[in-house]
Amino acid sequence: MARLRFSGPRTHRTLSAIALLAVTTGVVTACGDEGSTHPDPAPPAASASASASAASIPGAGRSAGSTLHMIDNDGHRLAFHVVDGHGPTIVLDAGGGEDSSYWTDMVRELHAATGATIITYDRAGLGESDVVPGPWDVESAVGDLRAGLEKLGVTKDVVLVSHSQAGEVATYFTKEYPELMSGAVLVDASLPPLYTDEETARIAAANQPAVDAAKKDPSTPQNRQLIATAENYVPMHKAYHGVSWPDSVPATVIVSEKTPFDGMPEDARLWRDAAASFAQQAPNRTLVTAKGSSHDVPKDRPALVLQEIEKMASARS
Repeated sequence: MARLRFSGPRTHRTLSAIALLAVTTGVVTACGDEGSTHPDPAPPAASASASASAASIPGAGRSAGSTLHMIDNDGHRLAFHVVDGHGPTIVLDAGGGEDSSYWTDMVRELHAATGATIITYDRAGLGESDVVPGPWDVESAVGDLRAGLEKLGVTKDVVLVSHSQAGEVATYFTKEYPELMSGAVLVDASLPPLYTDEETARIAAANQPAVDAAKKDPSTPQNRQLIATAENYVPMHKAYHGVSWPDSVPATVIVSEKTPFDGMPEDARLWRDAAASFAQQAPNRTLVTAKGSSHDVPKDRPALVLQEIEKMASARS
């Protein structure tokens, strides 16, 4: 089988391909880019406070007006960037191999459109956050996100925006802390329905050449994450296949037309079908197709992603 390819502009994404997984068969009921419906509004949300120590530090990849908070959790430090606002707190979580700078272009527009508090952060081993040795563990990633939000004073009304591998963090986080969540926008995210035993094994085998290549240069964050993800990929995703998203938390599922499996028609179909299957599992989930987009939807179709985040945030405020 051919190795996974990315249509997005960054060549290192071929190395983080194993982190970008997906869905099982289901009947596609995709709406277009418009016409999505959303549930009734929820009570007003709280914004993040400055309870953690912080200092404004300019630097490459940081959004204008953001404040850096270094959060300690379980023996390592994590970088959270906060643009203060009001209403729901919108948390942007990047995909495999990407840090908070992935969202830099979107933060200013999103804050201007919603007035909300916007948080981006670097998962362990990426950006300005400390490296944590060993296999990538989604539950540890969930604990890091929870610790950051808690120390920033965010206790409710979170709108979580998750791209690619971050969909796995979002699923476990929402399952464990549904009371914190107002809703989620899952952007071509890795979702449980994809991970049948057969498809999980296919993806692991297809990516083994990329893993072997990464082991020759494990110093880069992207290669390091790829290696860490590969270490327990099969058992982790067999378990993920059985994880349920709480029915109480609404979700908008944006699926790309080309998917991360561009050029692999059967796997691409499974990815799209998985998104549809997930969206059909509860009446407060909406499926939106990013027409013409590669897996890199936030870069290819930023206006669409902004539109869906704004819809979710306004519906919950």
